[in-house]
Amino acid sequence: MTTKWESKCKIYFRKHNRNRQTQAKRVIQINRRRSVLLMTGFVVQGHIYKNSILMSLFVQTVSLWPFSSQPRDFSQPNSSWSPEMRKVYDHYNTLCDPDTENGEEKRGPWRKLPSYNRSIKYAAGGIHLSKLIQAKARLFTRNVKEQGATFEYVVFVNKEEKRCVCVFQAGHLLEGAPGHVHGGAIATMIDTVTGTLAGFLSGPIMTANLNIDYRSPMPLGSVVLIHSALDRKERRKTYITCKVSSTDESKLYTEATALFVSIGVGHLFGSRN
Repeated sequence: MTTKWESKCKIYFRKHNRNRQTQAKRVIQINRRRSVLLMTGFVVQGHIYKNSILMSLFVQTVSLWPFSSQPRDFSQPNSSWSPEMRKVYDHYNTLCDPDTENGEEKRGPWRKLPSYNRSIKYAAGGIHLSKLIQAKARLFTRNVKEQGATFEYVVFVNKEEKRCVCVFQAGHLLEGAPGHVHGGAIATMIDTVTGTLAGFLSGPIMTANLNIDYRSPMPLGSVVLIHSALDRKERRKTYITCKVSSTDESKLYTEATALFVSIGVGHLFGSRN
């Protein structure tokens, strides 16, 4: 329920540049119990940032970016996907379909997660923030324009079982040993998928440790499954297990464990508090 002081929040914005792209000038004025707090900032998951310092104001219903544009989802099927990649994708995507019970649709435990070319785009209004904060930056796994050249992947998560599965197709620019995927590219995907699950379960995190055992070389162009599951949580620490296998799971390529530590999002913007 929106409180009285929250209802007094006012948001002002204006449009800029020739292409009519919107850039917000953010001002929040909050009046609560005869006190006025005036600051500028932007909301990310209910928190406001000013001068890179995280300031929790419990503003859950306020978004400073009331715009409808959505970032591009790079995990959608494209022409570079092999028939095997598309088949496995369709299988897991079907698991995300809602079930009908007593005439009502009920969503199951599986859901497909979007994948953007910058992590900041997951935040409210992130597509606009990405144009203001290090505009040239790109997520390592989504920084090549040519489809199918590097990392083609999509992640499905099961919140009830605290696990996820990633369907990954390794492109021709990821070669290590001739005809095989570079070990660093495999490690990148393990870090990406285990980190996605840890972040989904624990909020903002950073990688603290990765232990990887390479069992078999992975042929270039392979479509594989990356299974990740929660091992345990200890205060700020989240432990994840992971294995990389062929799509029929008859071939094990890699096994890994990962440790992630929860952080305040202010650390990502330079705050040391």
